[in-house]
Amino acid sequence: MPSPAVSRNFQRHLTVFVAYTLLLVASLWLSYELRFDFQMQMKENREWIAPRFQQYFWIIPLELLLLYVFGQFRGFLSYFRLPDLVRIGWAFSIVSGFLVVLWLIFNHYQRAESVPPRAVIILNLLLATLFVSVFRVGLRSYREGQSTGRRKGLGSTQRRVAIVGAGDVGSAVVADLLAKRGLGLKPVAFFDDNVNKHGLDIHGVPVVGSPDQMSVAREAYEFEQIIIALPATAHRRMLEVVSRAKALGVETEIMPSMWDLASGRVQASQVRPVELEDLLGRDPVCLDSAHIDEMFRDRVVMVTGAGGSIGSELCRQIANRTPKRLIIVDHSEVQLFLIEQELVGMGHGSLIVPYVATVLDRERMDWIMQTYHPALIFHAAAHKHVPMMEHQPVEAIKNNTFGTLLLAELASQHHVSKFVFISTDKAVNPTSVMGCSKRLAEITVQALQQTPGNVTQFCAVRFGNVLGSSGSVIPTFKRQIAEGGPLTVTHPDVMRYFMTIPESVGLVLQAATLATGGEIFVLDMGQPIKIIDVARQLIELSGFRPDIDIEIKYVGLRPGEKLFEEFRHEGEQFQDTAHNRIFRFVCQPATPAQVQQWMSQLKLQLLPGAREQVKQFLTQIVPEYTPYVE
Repeated sequence: MPSPAVSRNFQRHLTVFVAYTLLLVASLWLSYELRFDFQMQMKENREWIAPRFQQYFWIIPLELLLLYVFGQFRGFLSYFRLPDLVRIGWAFSIVSGFLVVLWLIFNHYQRAESVPPRAVIILNLLLATLFVSVFRVGLRSYREGQSTGRRKGLGSTQRRVAIVGAGDVGSAVVADLLAKRGLGLKPVAFFDDNVNKHGLDIHGVPVVGSPDQMSVAREAYEFEQIIIALPATAHRRMLEVVSRAKALGVETEIMPSMWDLASGRVQASQVRPVELEDLLGRDPVCLDSAHIDEMFRDRVVMVTGAGGSIGSELCRQIANRTPKRLIIVDHSEVQLFLIEQELVGMGHGSLIVPYVATVLDRERMDWIMQTYHPALIFHAAAHKHVPMMEHQPVEAIKNNTFGTLLLAELASQHHVSKFVFISTDKAVNPTSVMGCSKRLAEITVQALQQTPGNVTQFCAVRFGNVLGSSGSVIPTFKRQIAEGGPLTVTHPDVMRYFMTIPESVGLVLQAATLATGGEIFVLDMGQPIKIIDVARQLIELSGFRPDIDIEIKYVGLRPGEKLFEEFRHEGEQFQDTAHNRIFRFVCQPATPAQVQQWMSQLKLQLLPGAREQVKQFLTQIVPEYTPYVE
């Protein structure tokens, strides 16, 4: 007995078959009637009556077959957009082309009545496309009307919105809002800097002028909300629009990126509040997805620190690239549970294997590698908070340096193909013990690359601050704004490089494809930004005025903190890579014997309560380290 799902599927296909058959019969019948001026019964036209009915039995099945080939039986009839119209047009065009070829052949042998006349072929092409398309559009209109009716029952009200940006993205959001009126958003006007669009309508919504004219146009169109649909590169213009909207007292939201829309992750109507990263001037990153996909396809991947900001995004992006299995490791049960549930919700439940474990547990790490044989390891587990680690240098060295060494040694023993260590710009000429611990980890993985018999390709990737990561400046500022201030900035001249978490992780994956072993990759972070400017922009985005509604207070540099970060050590050779946002640095690495000796000596210094002596000893291994001494 067939399952209910199979029965429903059969019924749906049968319904589609019957509906299309009736439409195609009507199209061919009307094509003949139009060709013969609705006078088929007249004596001179009767010779076509019998061939006409015979043609139904092979032309209609042929058209149905082409519709099936072009996917018009698999989708829901009430979901119809431009790509469906194109496929329908192609299906009927191929049938018509075939009929024209047959007409030429049969006409040559004086048997033209075996196929329809040329006029009937052309008319049938037009009418069949029209009938099927109108039928599908009608079903879509009915579905959307029903949906709107149900939502209106919930008491939704229409809120008037203006769209800034009359391009493809703006057009998509208006089309989506018009189709889903139950959302309660009614588009009433477009604003765009392109004067050639002014005075035109898009989906019935007028383009009334440039964003500079919002204050004048508001009286006429009475919009209560602005949706920004500008290109991702228009950061300065976006900031101007936000400022004008706030001056008008109008709420501002932003469209999802075109990449999110194209990938199907979100719909055009899913607008969100404007965030700081929208205004910081970061250009979109283009990735070589084909090579990244090939690197992961059908391979086992392991991510340490999987519950952290970078580790969790690594898990999301890797899981979407069809690995054979994804081993996620974190010492925090709570954080591991959260990313596990998120990945399960994304449909990757059968792919992931979570383990609560610390990278300092050699037996556990060895067992995981021996059991699953990972081909790639992304090592993101680390203690990263600079001031906290400054008071606990022993823990920073244990986790960041010895944890990396242990994991890298096991990776080499188990013949892991690639080992990618997530480093930081703070490892360059470090002034913090956290940065120094990361620099030591870089030294160890470069040395292991030279170990006799090693086949693992080791590399490190350095980058700066990521927006929204735990403990970073943005969440701290947001919390302080929610509390009414003040915002604490360490120094008026302190500058940092910023990237979004998805952007930085995407570039990490790209760097992994470029690794041949022993490199340190540095991501192009753009221009550094003053933290004070970040604070002011965040206050304004929250609807307040800096130094008036929310105070900004300078509290002095924290232990181990720099005014600005660097990316290259003295002695590192700069090399371009195939990707314009990734740079390669190579240098003469320490020998495995040297590193082994250093690590043995350093381990003897890691005593409970040892702090200043550990920092002083680190300067012997990392001479460029300038320790903070209390």
